[in-house]
Amino acid sequence: MDTLEALKQRTSIRAFTDKQVEEGQVRDILDVARWSPSGGNLQPWKVYVVMGPARERLINNVKETLAANAMASSAELSVYPPKLEDPWRSRRYEVGEAMYAQLDIPRTDKMARLAYLMRNYEFFGAPVGIFFSIDRRFDKNQWAHLGMFMQSVALVATARGLASCMQESWCVHAGLVSEFLQMPDREQLYCGMALGYADETAKVNRLRTTREEVDNFSVFLNE
Repeated sequence: MDTLEALKQRTSIRAFTDKQVEEGQVRDILDVARWSPSGGNLQPWKVYVVMGPARERLINNVKETLAANAMASSAELSVYPPKLEDPWRSRRYEVGEAMYAQLDIPRTDKMARLAYLMRNYEFFGAPVGIFFSIDRRFDKNQWAHLGMFMQSVALVATARGLASCMQESWCVHAGLVSEFLQMPDREQLYCGMALGYADETAKVNRLRTTREEVDNFSVFLNE
Protein backbone atom coordinates (compact mmCIF):
# COMPACT_ATOMS: atom_id res chain seq x y z
CA MET A 1 0.00 0.00 0.00
CA ASP A 2 1.43 3.37 -0.98
CA THR A 3 1.23 6.56 1.07
CA LEU A 4 -1.65 8.08 -0.90
CA GLU A 5 -3.79 4.97 -0.46
CA ALA A 6 -2.99 4.75 3.26
CA LEU A 7 -3.97 8.42 3.78
CA LYS A 8 -7.33 7.94 2.08
CA GLN A 9 -8.05 4.56 3.66
CA ARG A 10 -7.18 5.46 7.27
CA THR A 11 -10.23 6.25 9.33
CA SER A 12 -11.23 6.16 12.98
CA ILE A 13 -12.38 2.62 13.73
CA ARG A 14 -14.73 2.21 16.70
CA ALA A 15 -15.37 -1.53 16.65
CA PHE A 16 -12.64 -4.15 16.56
CA THR A 17 -12.54 -7.94 16.32
CA ASP A 18 -11.01 -10.09 19.04
CA LYS A 19 -8.14 -11.10 16.75
CA GLN A 20 -4.95 -10.56 18.69
CA VAL A 21 -2.07 -8.33 17.66
CA GLU A 22 1.42 -9.57 18.45
CA GLU A 23 3.94 -7.39 20.23
CA GLY A 24 6.25 -7.78 17.25
CA GLN A 25 3.63 -6.16 15.01
CA VAL A 26 3.41 -3.14 17.28
CA ARG A 27 7.19 -2.89 17.45
CA ASP A 28 7.34 -2.99 13.64
CA ILE A 29 4.83 -0.12 13.37
CA LEU A 30 6.77 2.00 15.84
CA ASP A 31 10.06 1.13 14.15
CA VAL A 32 8.82 2.64 10.89
CA ALA A 33 6.96 5.58 12.47
CA ARG A 34 10.05 6.72 14.39
CA TRP A 35 11.33 8.26 11.14
CA SER A 36 8.66 10.95 11.37
CA PRO A 37 9.72 14.60 10.99
CA SER A 38 11.18 16.13 14.13
CA GLY A 39 12.48 19.69 14.40
CA GLY A 40 16.03 19.67 15.70
CA ASN A 41 15.68 15.88 15.78
CA LEU A 42 14.34 16.22 19.33
CA GLN A 43 11.98 13.26 18.82
CA PRO A 44 9.84 14.55 21.72
CA TRP A 45 7.44 11.59 21.81
CA LYS A 46 7.18 8.88 24.44
CA VAL A 47 5.03 5.79 23.85
CA TYR A 48 3.37 3.37 26.27
CA VAL A 49 1.78 0.17 24.94
CA VAL A 50 -0.77 -1.83 26.95
CA MET A 51 -1.72 -5.35 25.91
CA GLY A 52 -3.03 -8.52 27.53
CA PRO A 53 -3.49 -8.43 31.32
CA ALA A 54 -2.09 -4.89 31.57
CA ARG A 55 -4.80 -3.64 29.22
CA GLU A 56 -7.48 -5.41 31.25
CA ARG A 57 -6.21 -3.94 34.51
CA LEU A 58 -6.30 -0.42 33.12
CA ILE A 59 -9.83 -0.87 31.77
CA ASN A 60 -10.97 -2.20 35.15
CA ASN A 61 -9.31 0.69 36.97
CA VAL A 62 -11.25 3.20 34.90
CA LYS A 63 -14.51 1.30 35.37
CA GLU A 64 -14.02 1.21 39.13
CA THR A 65 -13.27 4.93 39.19
CA LEU A 66 -16.38 5.77 37.17
CA ALA A 67 -18.52 3.40 39.23
CA ALA A 68 -17.48 5.30 42.36
CA ASN A 69 -17.92 8.69 40.73
CA ALA A 70 -19.54 8.86 37.29
CA MET A 71 -18.19 12.39 36.79
CA ALA A 72 -14.63 11.57 37.89
CA SER A 73 -11.97 13.40 35.93
CA SER A 74 -8.25 13.99 36.26
CA ALA A 75 -7.93 15.97 33.06
CA GLU A 76 -5.13 18.46 32.43
CA LEU A 77 -6.12 19.29 28.87
CA SER A 78 -9.39 20.22 27.20
CA VAL A 79 -10.28 18.08 24.21
CA TYR A 80 -12.06 21.05 22.63
CA PRO A 81 -11.98 24.79 23.40
CA PRO A 82 -14.91 26.15 25.43
CA LYS A 83 -17.72 27.82 23.46
CA LEU A 84 -16.58 26.27 20.18
CA GLU A 85 -17.71 28.46 17.27
CA ASP A 86 -18.57 27.69 13.67
CA PRO A 87 -17.44 26.22 11.40
CA TRP A 88 -15.78 23.92 13.95
CA ARG A 89 -18.86 23.52 16.12
CA SER A 90 -20.96 22.41 13.16
CA ARG A 91 -18.32 19.95 11.99
CA ARG A 92 -18.15 18.35 15.41
CA TYR A 93 -21.94 18.20 15.71
CA GLU A 94 -22.36 16.65 12.27
CA VAL A 95 -19.84 13.86 12.80
CA GLY A 96 -21.33 13.08 16.21
CA GLU A 97 -24.85 12.82 14.83
CA ALA A 98 -23.64 10.73 11.88
CA MET A 99 -21.89 8.31 14.24
CA TYR A 100 -24.92 7.83 16.49
CA ALA A 101 -27.13 7.41 13.41
CA GLN A 102 -24.92 4.49 12.34
CA LEU A 103 -25.40 3.07 15.84
CA ASP A 104 -29.18 3.60 15.72
CA ILE A 105 -29.00 5.64 18.93
CA PRO A 106 -31.39 8.64 18.85
CA ARG A 107 -30.46 11.97 20.38
CA THR A 108 -33.12 11.50 23.04
CA ASP A 109 -31.52 8.30 24.38
CA LYS A 110 -28.94 9.91 26.63
CA MET A 111 -28.15 6.73 28.54
CA ALA A 112 -27.37 4.76 25.38
CA ARG A 113 -25.13 7.55 24.16
CA LEU A 114 -23.30 7.65 27.47
CA ALA A 115 -22.88 3.86 27.46
CA TYR A 116 -21.34 4.04 24.01
CA LEU A 117 -19.08 6.90 25.08
CA MET A 118 -17.72 4.62 27.81
CA ARG A 119 -16.57 2.21 25.10
CA ASN A 120 -13.70 4.63 24.61
CA TYR A 121 -12.26 3.33 27.86
CA GLU A 122 -12.31 -0.22 26.54
CA PHE A 123 -10.39 0.81 23.41
CA PHE A 124 -13.57 -0.08 21.49
CA GLY A 125 -12.58 -3.72 21.91
CA ALA A 126 -9.14 -3.32 20.32
CA PRO A 127 -6.52 -5.67 21.84
CA VAL A 128 -3.84 -2.96 21.98
CA GLY A 129 -3.89 0.45 23.58
CA ILE A 130 -1.15 2.98 22.89
CA PHE A 131 -0.56 6.15 24.89
CA PHE A 132 1.49 9.15 23.81
CA SER A 133 3.11 11.61 26.17
CA ILE A 134 5.48 14.54 25.94
CA ASP A 135 7.86 16.32 28.31
CA ARG A 136 6.11 19.21 30.03
CA ARG A 137 8.93 21.60 29.12
CA PHE A 138 8.08 21.39 25.44
CA ASP A 139 5.87 23.95 23.73
CA LYS A 140 3.60 24.02 20.67
CA ASN A 141 6.35 23.23 18.16
CA GLN A 142 7.22 19.94 19.84
CA TRP A 143 3.53 19.11 20.30
CA ALA A 144 3.22 19.41 16.53
CA HIS A 145 6.08 16.92 16.12
CA LEU A 146 4.25 14.51 18.43
CA GLY A 147 1.17 14.85 16.24
CA MET A 148 3.17 14.04 13.12
CA PHE A 149 4.54 10.95 14.84
CA MET A 150 1.05 9.81 15.82
CA GLN A 151 -0.15 10.27 12.24
CA SER A 152 2.76 8.15 11.08
CA VAL A 153 1.81 5.39 13.54
CA ALA A 154 -1.76 5.38 12.21
CA LEU A 155 -0.63 5.32 8.58
CA VAL A 156 1.87 2.52 9.10
CA ALA A 157 -0.81 0.53 10.92
CA THR A 158 -3.13 1.00 7.96
CA ALA A 159 -0.42 -0.12 5.55
CA ARG A 160 0.11 -3.23 7.70
CA GLY A 161 -3.56 -4.16 7.53
CA LEU A 162 -4.46 -2.95 11.00
CA ALA A 163 -6.92 -0.28 12.10
CA SER A 164 -6.69 2.47 14.68
CA CYS A 165 -8.60 5.19 16.45
CA MET A 166 -7.03 8.28 18.00
CA GLN A 167 -8.54 8.70 21.46
CA GLU A 168 -8.17 12.11 23.05
CA SER A 169 -10.92 10.95 25.41
CA TRP A 170 -8.26 9.28 27.56
CA CYS A 171 -6.93 12.69 28.59
CA VAL A 172 -10.05 13.04 30.76
CA HIS A 173 -8.44 10.43 33.02
CA ALA A 174 -4.87 11.59 32.54
CA GLY A 175 -4.02 11.32 36.22
CA LEU A 176 -5.30 7.77 36.54
CA VAL A 177 -3.61 6.62 33.32
CA SER A 178 -0.33 8.35 34.15
CA GLU A 179 -0.25 6.67 37.55
CA PHE A 180 -1.05 3.28 36.03
CA LEU A 181 1.73 3.66 33.47
CA GLN A 182 4.11 4.90 36.18
CA MET A 183 4.74 7.93 34.03
CA PRO A 184 7.32 10.37 35.45
CA ASP A 185 5.93 13.70 36.69
CA ARG A 186 7.84 15.54 33.95
CA GLU A 187 5.71 13.84 31.29
CA GLN A 188 2.22 14.89 30.27
CA LEU A 189 -0.22 12.41 28.78
CA TYR A 190 -1.72 13.64 25.55
CA CYS A 191 -3.65 10.95 23.75
CA GLY A 192 -4.48 7.29 23.48
CA MET A 193 -4.88 5.10 20.43
CA ALA A 194 -6.83 1.89 19.93
CA LEU A 195 -5.07 -0.59 17.64
CA GLY A 196 -6.34 -3.84 16.22
CA TYR A 197 -8.33 -5.37 13.39
CA ALA A 198 -11.48 -3.61 12.22
CA ASP A 199 -14.80 -5.38 12.61
CA GLU A 200 -16.03 -5.10 9.04
CA THR A 201 -19.56 -6.07 10.08
CA ALA A 202 -19.99 -3.17 12.52
CA LYS A 203 -22.18 -0.39 11.12
CA VAL A 204 -20.26 2.30 12.99
CA ASN A 205 -17.16 1.50 10.94
CA ARG A 206 -18.98 2.51 7.77
CA LEU A 207 -18.87 6.13 8.91
CA ARG A 208 -16.71 8.30 6.68
CA THR A 209 -16.32 11.94 7.56
CA THR A 210 -16.08 14.67 4.96
CA ARG A 211 -13.22 17.07 4.41
CA GLU A 212 -13.20 20.66 3.22
CA GLU A 213 -12.23 21.40 -0.36
CA VAL A 214 -8.72 22.73 -0.89
CA ASP A 215 -9.93 26.22 -1.83
CA ASN A 216 -11.76 26.50 1.50
CA PHE A 217 -8.62 26.28 3.61
CA SER A 218 -5.82 27.37 1.28
CA VAL A 219 -4.50 30.71 0.06
CA PHE A 220 -2.24 30.78 -2.99
CA LEU A 221 -0.05 33.85 -3.60
CA ASN A 222 1.63 33.68 -6.99
CA GLU A 223 1.97 37.22 -8.25
